[in-house]
Amino acid sequence: MSETYASIKTLHSSLPSFQPSISTSLLPSIALICLLAFFALTFLFTTLPKSKVPISEITTALLASALAGGGVVALFCTLGVYV
Repeated sequence: MSETYASIKTLHSSLPSFQPSISTSLLPSIALICLLAFFALTFLFTTLPKSKVPISEITTALLASALAGGGVVALFCTLGVYV
Protein backbone atom coordinates (compact mmCIF):
# COMPACT_ATOMS: atom_id res chain seq x y z
CA MET A 1 0.00 0.00 0.00
CA SER A 2 2.87 2.41 0.68
CA GLU A 3 4.14 1.93 -2.90
CA THR A 4 0.77 2.96 -4.27
CA TYR A 5 0.65 6.00 -2.02
CA ALA A 6 4.20 6.97 -2.94
CA SER A 7 3.47 6.67 -6.67
CA ILE A 8 0.31 8.74 -6.35
CA LYS A 9 2.17 11.35 -4.31
CA THR A 10 4.91 11.60 -6.98
CA LEU A 11 2.31 11.85 -9.72
CA HIS A 12 0.46 14.57 -7.81
CA SER A 13 3.59 16.64 -7.28
CA SER A 14 4.58 16.36 -10.95
CA LEU A 15 1.24 17.55 -12.35
CA PRO A 16 0.83 21.23 -13.36
CA SER A 17 -1.32 23.48 -11.21
CA PHE A 18 -4.93 24.19 -12.17
CA GLN A 19 -5.49 26.98 -14.71
CA PRO A 20 -9.09 28.25 -15.04
CA SER A 21 -10.43 28.57 -18.59
CA ILE A 22 -11.79 32.06 -17.82
CA SER A 23 -9.46 34.62 -16.28
CA THR A 24 -10.48 35.64 -12.77
CA SER A 25 -10.07 39.30 -13.73
CA LEU A 26 -13.00 38.92 -16.17
CA LEU A 27 -15.41 37.54 -13.58
CA PRO A 28 -16.78 40.90 -12.31
CA SER A 29 -17.58 41.99 -15.87
CA ILE A 30 -19.21 38.66 -16.69
CA ALA A 31 -21.30 38.84 -13.51
CA LEU A 32 -22.43 42.39 -14.25
CA ILE A 33 -23.35 41.67 -17.88
CA CYS A 34 -25.20 38.44 -17.05
CA LEU A 35 -27.18 39.95 -14.18
CA LEU A 36 -28.09 43.11 -16.12
CA ALA A 37 -29.28 40.97 -19.03
CA PHE A 38 -31.25 38.83 -16.56
CA PHE A 39 -33.05 41.86 -15.13
CA ALA A 40 -33.77 43.18 -18.64
CA LEU A 41 -35.20 39.82 -19.75
CA THR A 42 -37.24 39.56 -16.56
CA PHE A 43 -38.77 42.96 -17.31
CA LEU A 44 -39.44 41.83 -20.89
CA PHE A 45 -41.03 38.62 -19.61
CA THR A 46 -43.45 40.51 -17.41
CA THR A 47 -44.54 42.80 -20.26
CA LEU A 48 -45.06 40.12 -22.93
CA PRO A 49 -48.67 39.67 -24.02
CA LYS A 50 -50.25 36.38 -22.99
CA SER A 51 -50.81 33.85 -25.77
CA LYS A 52 -52.24 30.35 -26.11
CA VAL A 53 -48.87 28.87 -27.13
CA PRO A 54 -46.30 30.58 -24.87
CA ILE A 55 -43.17 29.82 -26.92
CA SER A 56 -41.75 33.33 -26.59
CA GLU A 57 -42.52 33.39 -22.87
CA ILE A 58 -40.81 30.05 -22.26
CA THR A 59 -37.78 31.05 -24.34
CA THR A 60 -37.41 34.34 -22.51
CA ALA A 61 -37.79 32.69 -19.11
CA LEU A 62 -35.25 29.96 -19.89
CA LEU A 63 -32.69 32.44 -21.17
CA ALA A 64 -33.22 34.71 -18.15
CA SER A 65 -32.81 31.74 -15.82
CA ALA A 66 -29.56 30.64 -17.48
CA LEU A 67 -28.17 34.19 -17.32
CA ALA A 68 -29.14 34.50 -13.65
CA GLY A 69 -27.41 31.23 -12.81
CA GLY A 70 -24.24 32.16 -14.66
CA GLY A 71 -24.25 35.65 -13.20
CA VAL A 72 -24.64 34.44 -9.63
CA VAL A 73 -21.83 31.88 -10.04
CA ALA A 74 -19.55 34.55 -11.55
CA LEU A 75 -20.44 36.92 -8.72
CA PHE A 76 -19.69 34.29 -6.06
CA CYS A 77 -16.35 33.48 -7.71
CA THR A 78 -15.55 37.20 -7.83
CA LEU A 79 -16.12 37.41 -4.08
CA GLY A 80 -13.87 34.39 -3.46
CA VAL A 81 -16.55 31.77 -2.91
CA TYR A 82 -15.46 29.27 -5.54
CA VAL A 83 -18.43 27.05 -6.32
